[in-house]
Amino acid sequence: MTTVFIDGAVGTTGLEIRERLAGRTDITLALLPEDRRKDPAARREALNDADFVILCLPDDASREAVTLIDNARTRVIDASSAHRVAVGWTYGFPELPGQAEKVATATRVSNPGCYPTGFLALVAPLVAAGLIPADLPLSVNATSGYSGGGKAMIAAFENGEPATAFRAYALGLAHKHIAEMTQHAGLTHAPIFAPAVANAYRGMVVEVPLHLHALPGRPTLAAIEDVLRGAFDGSKLVSVAPGDTGSVDIEENAGTDRLTLRVCGNAAVGHARLVATLDNLGKGAGGAAVQNLNIMAGVDPVAGLVF
Repeated sequence: MTTVFIDGAVGTTGLEIRERLAGRTDITLALLPEDRRKDPAARREALNDADFVILCLPDDASREAVTLIDNARTRVIDASSAHRVAVGWTYGFPELPGQAEKVATATRVSNPGCYPTGFLALVAPLVAAGLIPADLPLSVNATSGYSGGGKAMIAAFENGEPATAFRAYALGLAHKHIAEMTQHAGLTHAPIFAPAVANAYRGMVVEVPLHLHALPGRPTLAAIEDVLRGAFDGSKLVSVAPGDTGSVDIEENAGTDRLTLRVCGNAAVGHARLVATLDNLGKGAGGAAVQNLNIMAGVDPVAGLVF
């Protein structure tokens, strides 16, 4: 029986992971009682007793938790952003080329961020195929449900503070996801990242606009779509939908672990909008952690996931 300890099991991501692991007969979930959750000795013991540890903590606390593990057996999945570009950590986006095999044997896996999940699914295959040059300046516009901000933001929105439908943030263009996007897409220049939060509990839309006439070979919308379909062919979670649906809702994949990609645009003027929809708490967080756990444990990669 595989033992899994979630450090931070009562947070938003931790609760999502627990829901997906509930009822699993191949996993024993180790949880600390409320009065021992922050006890250093109890945490150290739980971290070292588990076969797998999933960290659902702030970045600094995740880094500290890793230092408490003093054996070579315990394998770690970090759902924070602390190790996403760190040396010695495997990036846990198994749908990217070669990553599933790396995740399967890794002892330290970093979960992708929710925004980078959409961005990388749209961009990384196109860079690898040569349709987007690695040095092309890119921008990404993305909107998340407010649950992505954790308990404080959830409470604020649900209490009507702020009383707003949409809030743009990270206007200083120094969001911590940028390094992750740049490195794992294979880009030379950091993209301009324009995130926002909407007055919806969960869900996410990520968009990358392209001037097709500025790309080598001037690829068509169909050519871009063909590359994306080929990149995710056979995936049970990532799919490419028709791009001419007229509109896309932020809640399209809310409550699931799916990731849907679309190639939209105006062929006559050579403009494209690459669009990804996902659940910031699903494929963008808890679902991705469980998928990585499944792969590392050698079981069905989508066991317990929500379709």
